[in-house]
Amino acid sequence: MTLLLTNTAITTAPKSISSFTYFVCFFTKMPSCSVTEISKCIVYPEKRSTVADLRLSVSDLPMLSCHYIQKGVLLSRPPPSFSFDDLVSSLRRSLSSTLSLFPALAGRFSTSPSGHIYITCNDSGVEFVAASAKHITVSDVLSPGKDVPLLVREFFVFERLVSYNGHHKPLSAVQVTELDDGVFIGCTVNHSVTDGTSFWHFFNTFADATSGACKIKHLPDFSRNTVFDSPAVLPVPPGGPRVTFDADQPLRERVFHFSREAILKLKQRTNSKVNGIETVVVNTEEILGKVSNDGMITNGNGNGNGKITKKKSYDRTAEISSFQSLSAQLWRSVTRARNLDPSKTTTFRMAVNCRHRLEPKMDPYYFGNAIQSIPTMASAGDVLAKDLRWSAGQLHRNVVAHDDATVRSGIADWESNPRLFPLGNADGASITMGSSPRFPMYDNDFGWGKPLAVRSGGANKFDGKISAFPGREGNGSVDLEVVLAPETMAGIENDPEFMQYVSEVSYGC
Repeated sequence: MTLLLTNTAITTAPKSISSFTYFVCFFTKMPSCSVTEISKCIVYPEKRSTVADLRLSVSDLPMLSCHYIQKGVLLSRPPPSFSFDDLVSSLRRSLSSTLSLFPALAGRFSTSPSGHIYITCNDSGVEFVAASAKHITVSDVLSPGKDVPLLVREFFVFERLVSYNGHHKPLSAVQVTELDDGVFIGCTVNHSVTDGTSFWHFFNTFADATSGACKIKHLPDFSRNTVFDSPAVLPVPPGGPRVTFDADQPLRERVFHFSREAILKLKQRTNSKVNGIETVVVNTEEILGKVSNDGMITNGNGNGNGKITKKKSYDRTAEISSFQSLSAQLWRSVTRARNLDPSKTTTFRMAVNCRHRLEPKMDPYYFGNAIQSIPTMASAGDVLAKDLRWSAGQLHRNVVAHDDATVRSGIADWESNPRLFPLGNADGASITMGSSPRFPMYDNDFGWGKPLAVRSGGANKFDGKISAFPGREGNGSVDLEVVLAPETMAGIENDPEFMQYVSEVSYGC
């Protein structure tokens, strides 16, 4: 291991990279009331990249005006025999080996004379920060029943960095922060390099490498011969793109927990009548079980030994999902809290993974962005005057309709008019749902147990930005990270229709 103390970080990779971990550190202090930076390093891939330059796709390019993704995990303190210095060294080594599998994250952007933007996999390395906040406890971070404390944003680097800056900044970074009784590992990744699927694939692999996993479960697919690859050129404004929302707007942020039982109640409300026909809602075990090829609902492990209902035709697209039901309830409650005019058009946007929607399907481990936004629009009057089933049905219809033809139509539309993605809530009546409760966030076991909680930094947060996480206990539970204007947040906190489904969560700490 090479350690060099200097006043500036060296950001170019050595001429030859062996299987040894290379990084360059310098020591400094961060002007902050909560977190003190102990060291900063550039960590290089353990092995040289053999991946050719990757052209940014139709799904990557619109994200150049977005902040870097910032997501991290709160963990209990490692065993006493494993000091924080040991942890830092272990994380550096495992990050170096993980970057060898994900060389795009150790590269930089470059723009060709034709205007195309590429990820150059040149082994320039990623930033790694070790920090201390020993006066902060796990309980301080979790703050159950309260707003997410702003100090969480200090657990990440590259705060408010716009993705276009990947031309001269690292495309990813990791910060590990020692707390009084725990550790926070925050990961920051350029949003034009990854979507949520690719982000958590990298994070999971990083955790597996740290914990000593003998074999990496899935390798990323860097192929670019997909429908998203395009010769279209995105016009870049002078000075580079900027975010399309007011990042300084006063906001509140809370994490609301929805148990398995609460989610099932919501699902039952939305499915008790579908297309005007009364339906029978099966019990909890059947709802959460798997559907086998012959139409029988099994106990969830696919062996057919669980409770079996009468054999019948089963069309999953006819059923409004748990998540659509929860989203519809949020849409109703936020619309009510905003006191919108009944004629005002409201929009609920959901980011969807297109990998499995295309024909033929893309590799599920395709590395990059493969997402599109599905907008559902309705008047505030309809959202509030009609029942939950109606709102959920609008969301459900649009999600089911987003098939191969719709994905390709969206790509063609963008190619005819290349443009940046307009994040934000310009009309005061929009909600944007990101992330997914299906992402394996709690699989990030770095060697001493699964995370206590998942939290995000200040990136891409505006009035109406919602991020969905799986609940820690699993089994279909969901956490919603809700960012709203203060008066709107107060409104949903006092909305009995919404709060009846919210419960406190045991973090096991």
